[in-house]
Amino acid sequence: MHLDDIDTALLRELQRDARRTNRDLAAAVGISPTTALDRIRALRRRGVIRGARLDVDLPSIGRAVQALVAVRIRPPSRENIDAFRTWAAELDETIGVFVVTGTEDFLVHVAVSDNDALYAFVIDRLTERPEVADVRTSVVYEHVRPRVIEPAGPSD
Repeated sequence: MHLDDIDTALLRELQRDARRTNRDLAAAVGISPTTALDRIRALRRRGVIRGARLDVDLPSIGRAVQALVAVRIRPPSRENIDAFRTWAAELDETIGVFVVTGTEDFLVHVAVSDNDALYAFVIDRLTERPEVADVRTSVVYEHVRPRVIEPAGPSD
């Protein structure tokens, strides 16, 4: 999917603050407000922009402990993978589910109140599933994310 310099600049500005007015975005990119609006609508239609999300400080909402839980499913059938993915994504503790290659089948990113809640989640929820063969838990000390993700260049 081709993104020109204007599309890329609009994406960069929207990632910095998705609540900005169309007029502010247009001024930041150096285009007219009508052009900015048309371009943003086209990016939405093409599926480049899928929505806007609120970034929440997890400790302030009582979820101070984050962990990545590696899960191995046995037998690794499509039915078991699909069922586990759907189930894990719907759990209140889950903030992300990654289907991965390698020794494990999933990385489940969770945020809970404390270590006791993490232990209960892993032991009482995950290992209760009959298809879960193994889990490994890594506590997250810090989660650092870039504020802006640039489109891949031609050689990426």
